[in-house]
Amino acid sequence: MSTTPTGETATSDQTARALEHESLRDQSLKDQAQQVLRRLVGREDAALREDQWRAIEALVAQQRRALVVQRTGWGKSAVYFVATALLRERGEGPTVIISPLLALMRDQIAAASRAGIRAETINSANTTQWEEIYQRIAEGEVDVLLCSPERLNNPAFRAEVLPHLADTAGLVVVDEAHCISDWGHDFRPDYRRIRTLLTDLPEGTPVLATTATANDRVVTDVAEQLGVRAEQSVESSDVLVLRGSLDRESLRLAVTPRADAAVRLAWLQRYLASREEGTGSGIVYTLTVAMAEQVASQLRAAGVNVASYTGATDPAERERLEADLLANRVTALIATSALGMGFDKPDLGFVVHLGAPSSPIAYYQQIGRAGRGVARAEVVLVPGEEDRAIWDYFGSLAFPGEETVRAVLAALADAPDRTASLPALETAVDLRRSRLEMMLTVLDVDGAVERVRGGWRLTGQEWEYDATRYERVERARRDEQRAMLDYEALETSACRLAFLRADLDDPELTPGWRCGRCDLCAGTFVPPLPQGEEVEEARTALARAGVDITPRRQWPSGMPTLGIELAGRLGVEERAEPGMGVARMDGIGLAGRVRSCLSEQAADDVVPPDLRAAVRAVLTRWRESGLEVAGVVVVESATRPRLGSHLAHGAASVLGVPMVGRIAPRKHIPPGRHDVNSAQRLSTVAHRLVLDLSPAAREGLPGRRVLLVDDYTDSGWTLTVAARELRLAGAAAVLPFVLGVR
Repeated sequence: MSTTPTGETATSDQTARALEHESLRDQSLKDQAQQVLRRLVGREDAALREDQWRAIEALVAQQRRALVVQRTGWGKSAVYFVATALLRERGEGPTVIISPLLALMRDQIAAASRAGIRAETINSANTTQWEEIYQRIAEGEVDVLLCSPERLNNPAFRAEVLPHLADTAGLVVVDEAHCISDWGHDFRPDYRRIRTLLTDLPEGTPVLATTATANDRVVTDVAEQLGVRAEQSVESSDVLVLRGSLDRESLRLAVTPRADAAVRLAWLQRYLASREEGTGSGIVYTLTVAMAEQVASQLRAAGVNVASYTGATDPAERERLEADLLANRVTALIATSALGMGFDKPDLGFVVHLGAPSSPIAYYQQIGRAGRGVARAEVVLVPGEEDRAIWDYFGSLAFPGEETVRAVLAALADAPDRTASLPALETAVDLRRSRLEMMLTVLDVDGAVERVRGGWRLTGQEWEYDATRYERVERARRDEQRAMLDYEALETSACRLAFLRADLDDPELTPGWRCGRCDLCAGTFVPPLPQGEEVEEARTALARAGVDITPRRQWPSGMPTLGIELAGRLGVEERAEPGMGVARMDGIGLAGRVRSCLSEQAADDVVPPDLRAAVRAVLTRWRESGLEVAGVVVVESATRPRLGSHLAHGAASVLGVPMVGRIAPRKHIPPGRHDVNSAQRLSTVAHRLVLDLSPAAREGLPGRRVLLVDDYTDSGWTLTVAARELRLAGAAAVLPFVLGVR
């Protein structure tokens, strides 16, 4: 047994670490780095790449700032973990890693543990452990602290924790640093705080920024955020910029002609069925959550072993699905961009895009998941007719116009103590909560407002609307969309990978270079778009109506403060049963027709003839599976009363039961907005809706099962409140039915 300097008995781990450190001191810096790398990857033959070593040397020996732009799978995480081990051995403080990918860094953290690096994470899911983690940091027992960029927006973290970390950090890492530029204000606004963080670092604190996807514009913007003058050369700058080739020798790129949803689904089913045993599993990317879920559902029904993975997937389920993909227990995950940066599967055999991302940068980043450890991986883009409409929708969620921002600032100025909660601010502007929060975060970064307990407060600092910056970002977004369309339209004289490398300003791309592997260089290698029976089967599947509605089970917190005495879980005697809708409004196939019928521009009319068959099909299948109701109650719509009434009477006719009443709005209370938070939406609905039954219907209701019909459901609170009214009036069960589900 050895003893520590304080006289306490050291553990065997402490003894081993002390001996290891003593051994490291006797080696050259590069030898030390190689030794750490081998423990990190678990291979004795592992060797540092030249640029990995250059970055580590700059950070450890020269205390410089470095920007590393290297393709996915190159080993950027190895740079900061090896540098951490060497800096800690020299007595430096812990490394602070700012990353948006904490949930996807399990493999890297496990590898770091193998190398003797002790990592901790601070996130919203482990707040009860923060004090213990801070104490361990203070006692020198933490080598790496990982936190999300959103932590930088937490007032307590910024005031109480960040200054200490900045003063004591041995290394600061900005992971996925393209977020500073590529999404900027409308994706990770908290990344813009990094300039302030870096300014406050003690002189000589090394900083590493890493990304896999950066063209010259992105590199310039990231360099600007790091405090680097973009016009400086690498040799004369205090910052080392390392950019490598974007060539991926394992990737085979192809694009199919643009087609409708049924053709693309039939093609995808054929493609996945053609994958040979042992060729590895892959990822199929879609542009929306609904598309991912719907495509996965249709493929499973056809016998293909897939699962959906989106931002709406439960975190525990995400981890299980990642493990299934890593172990090749599924043919593919049908995913949104939620499965992207940070996911590492060396033998990923293919990446298919069912719909094109809006920029070559996003596309290259996602296809970079494939082919890291295999000789051949297929990358196929299957563009859709709806792609540009989806791009426009997400583009519309960018930073709001100046008039909207000024309205929020005026509402704060008029509020007591110039402070207001989010619900109070929502009455001042027509923004959903998520977008309003994003806007306030940008204003916080700009110094105009600050988050305080109970809401947001004006700081008194003058604020200028940066129209030039927002216009520049919008122009860049449009340019990238055009580039993506150009990529789709390339002719045989071109090369797909050369196009992507040129668009991302690959410094190692030479004039006239061709990959020799893509469909333009070597000929197509994927099945052609199908016709005939296959497509009709897919079209029939997409036209199949029916989507489950899961009833609400929990009231939002804080309802008594809004005059609504509802709290906790809904009792079984007051809640709805699982319901059905005809289609998701953000899906493909039948969803497009439902979406059109329920759009704000659509006139209030009867259910269109082409949707009546779908309504009848859902209700008939439901009845055949055991649906039994004694009557129909309609939720009277303020904006589409004719549509709702026609839908309800049609449902009653199909089921052979009578209309028994309605859930009616109180005339003196106007309909509430749907783009507000859950508590505010429930407050409006609870104050506004009332059960309207005839005396005979009310007398006959107890013990009966009722179908509750509405035109669509969004938050779910209208159906929840209406069902509760019917249950309290004696209904034995209430089963919701709607045309559209958002």
